[in-house]
Amino acid sequence: MKLKILKTKSDYRTALMRFEEIFQAKAGSMDSDEADVLALLIREYEDKHYVIAAPDPLEAIKYRMEQRGLTNQDLAVILGFKSRVTDIFKKHRKLSLGMVRKLHDSLNIPLETLVKEY
Repeated sequence: MKLKILKTKSDYRTALMRFEEIFQAKAGSMDSDEADVLALLIREYEDKHYVIAAPDPLEAIKYRMEQRGLTNQDLAVILGFKSRVTDIFKKHRKLSLGMVRKLHDSLNIPLETLVKEY
């Protein structure tokens, strides 16, 4: 396959098919090198054409709490006050910069998700 920037959906499909053919090529071979370059081209195309938006901050917090089995009480310990948790989930209070930092550090939620408007 002639390697080039993927500009169309047809280019993308062709690259995917070729990548599947040579995916398990022996390391150091020409096919392996081609697979490496195709992987980069495919990722670039997908990043440009299949963008996944960051989730709503409150949904991200709830999801992470569910994953870790945390309660509102646990979140209150992280943020400092139980009333803040209630106000945040009722959308009466926005996340402050300090809260964003604490949530990011404690729950490993990406900053770009936490600073998004809700």
